[in-house]
Amino acid sequence: MTCGKEDDIKGGHESGTPLDAAALRKALLVYAVTDRAWLGGKSLSEQVEDALKGGASFIQLREKELDESAFLKEAFEIKKLAQQYKVPFVINDNVEIAIQCGADGVHVGQSDMRAAAVRKRLGENKILGVSVSTVEEAIQAVKDGADYLGVGAVFSTLTKSDADQVSYNQLKEICNAVTIPVVAIGGITRENIDQLYGSGIQGVALVSAIFGAENIQQATNQLVVLAKQLSV
Repeated sequence: MTCGKEDDIKGGHESGTPLDAAALRKALLVYAVTDRAWLGGKSLSEQVEDALKGGASFIQLREKELDESAFLKEAFEIKKLAQQYKVPFVINDNVEIAIQCGADGVHVGQSDMRAAAVRKRLGENKILGVSVSTVEEAIQAVKDGADYLGVGAVFSTLTKSDADQVSYNQLKEICNAVTIPVVAIGGITRENIDQLYGSGIQGVALVSAIFGAENIQQATNQLVVLAKQLSV
């Protein structure tokens, strides 16, 4: 990711423009990952806007059920909200959808398209996030051009029941092994987020804690307050 001047992003991120390293670190504080399983009676766009109103600072659109046409339409809708609230917006796994909708970047897992290939396809000005669960994977992701890492699952999670759990010490080791920012993911709630304090993470990635909440805006706001204690 090409670094721009920090002054260019004060007051929020203008979608489509590169973030510098400091701006990215700040944006990763409360990272909301969408999940259609929690829709209830609302549309995904309505849920995302509620999260943004509550202070979500980064949005990842994770969509495994829609066909390409519906996915692209949804991506444009979420991108518009991200632009309105001036937060970074990335697509999970699907590089072509990300390019077509003009997303800020892509997040990939270990079983998705190789991070190095994604970086080559995206170019240097887009955000690339990579999911890892070991120090070795973390170091490789950095070599492949990752801008940040998602590490988990730090707690047991229903979202990915087959995910290997990463201990606090393993999380800390990963944070210490790389210079790019790390966000923790997996089963994080208002009740257990304090167990991650002091680990070295830059923020938390949240699915059900936000989108499974009865009041998404309020839940997100409470998580923002708690996440700000991560680096204290």
